[in-house]
Amino acid sequence: MISVAIIVKDGEPYIGECLKSLESFDEVLLMDTGSTDRTMEIARGFQNVRVEEREFAGFGPTKNLAAGLAKHDWILSIDSDEVVTPELFREIQSLALDATQVYRFSRHSYYRGKFIKGCGWYPDKILRLYNKQRTGFNDNQVHESVMVKEGMGITDLKGALKHYPYDSAGSLVAKLQFYSTLFAEQNAGKRASSPMKAVSHGVGAFLKGYVIRKGFLDGYEGFHIALCQGLAAYLKYLKLYEANRKTPTR
Repeated sequence: MISVAIIVKDGEPYIGECLKSLESFDEVLLMDTGSTDRTMEIARGFQNVRVEEREFAGFGPTKNLAAGLAKHDWILSIDSDEVVTPELFREIQSLALDATQVYRFSRHSYYRGKFIKGCGWYPDKILRLYNKQRTGFNDNQVHESVMVKEGMGITDLKGALKHYPYDSAGSLVAKLQFYSTLFAEQNAGKRASSPMKAVSHGVGAFLKGYVIRKGFLDGYEGFHIALCQGLAAYLKYLKLYEANRKTPTR
């Protein structure tokens, strides 16, 4: 049996579609970290959803906490803006699960309703199905991932998730602010930074997303995403520089 584990805060726009795609799973453990919208109300309308409320402790630790509260050892970790397609569900249900494997599949991301293939958004392979007795997420505050420990392997699935990370320019900017702050907190005193490093990372990230990863093929959306990728990188290292002035680099 598989438990689905989700952490969420103010996930109203997509949580209903997300949970609808998970109705055939035995348990969905939804960990809310302080929603002020209708997320909880919507979630309680699904019979297989169990809601827990906790403070946010960073993405890696909070996802591990949610998995630890789930009743099954097999965990499918989903974000509140992701939707399991019928094809992926059928593939997961047909698996002869092997605890030495971590299962990986693709994520198809949309911006303002458009499937984005540039900017590094596709193909986006993610490790999300695992046995919690063998592994779990690392402790990263941001850019967390499931650990593939010694003696374990990766099995790729053909199905994919639909992903709706941003539905407007405002939501994209809000998320990059949040993630850049977590990056600075995670790396303060551990990694050097400077204003020039912030600028170079910012310019490099924009060019990588727009030119090398062909964001220009996605039109206006691709340009905007690549520009925000550059801004995110700039803010990450600028905030880290400011944090390091308070916490000297070791």
